[in-house]
Amino acid sequence: MVRLERFAQDTVLVHGLDAVVRRMRALDALWPERDGVAVFNRVYLAVTEEVSRRVDAGHFSDVRAAVTLDVRFAERYLGAVEAVALDRRPPACWRPLFQLRGHPGVRPLQFALAGINAHIGHDLALAVVDACRTLGCEPGELEDEFDQVGEVLIALEERIREDLMPGPDLLQIADPLTHLLGAWSLDRARDAAWSAARAVWALRELPDLAEEFTNRLDAGVGLVGRCLLTPLEPPPYTAPPGGGWPRSSPRP
Repeated sequence: MVRLERFAQDTVLVHGLDAVVRRMRALDALWPERDGVAVFNRVYLAVTEEVSRRVDAGHFSDVRAAVTLDVRFAERYLGAVEAVALDRRPPACWRPLFQLRGHPGVRPLQFALAGINAHIGHDLALAVVDACRTLGCEPGELEDEFDQVGEVLIALEERIREDLMPGPDLLQIADPLTHLLGAWSLDRARDAAWSAARAVWALRELPDLAEEFTNRLDAGVGLVGRCLLTPLEPPPYTAPPGGGWPRSSPRP
């Protein structure tokens, strides 16, 4: 298993995004393609590479803030991966994905959504707080960077739909996957993450209450993730490569 060492604060700008990309590529090469965590990792890798390109192209007005936030964000996911590699329990928000990563009844799109749910619903809020501590600023000073990262997250969702969504002939209105897709919203999760980040920051002088809040956040996001990973039956009518109807399925 790839060892994922913690980043030192002084490497955030020098090696930050490059180090994150290298670690995700190493994981991509290590895990089987159908592995549930690997499904999320591939999507997140593509988005992180896009953030790196935007940084190089000068799309962020405050590069240090943008890179710090993105690296602290990625560290939360990589920390969960490392915990599992060392036989430790990852945060509750990540446990359903790691526990069900090989379940044959869970579709790739579900794995991807469960990873995004954990990463945005829990990790993003705490990454904002981590970045504020690193930079010595308030959450409000990172709002522009948060919004810009949010634009990349929207691209992440679009990529998932393009790469993992079944074709219109397979995704029917009665398909349970259709209902799962409608039960979770990236925009709402992102808005909730911003509110949670501000709440955790406001509670920084009350560590016991802050810990209770973050534990409840972690558990709640984990519950949503477990629902997103509900094993589903295969689509009822799957056309074979040559077209037509499978013999075992009645013609409607």
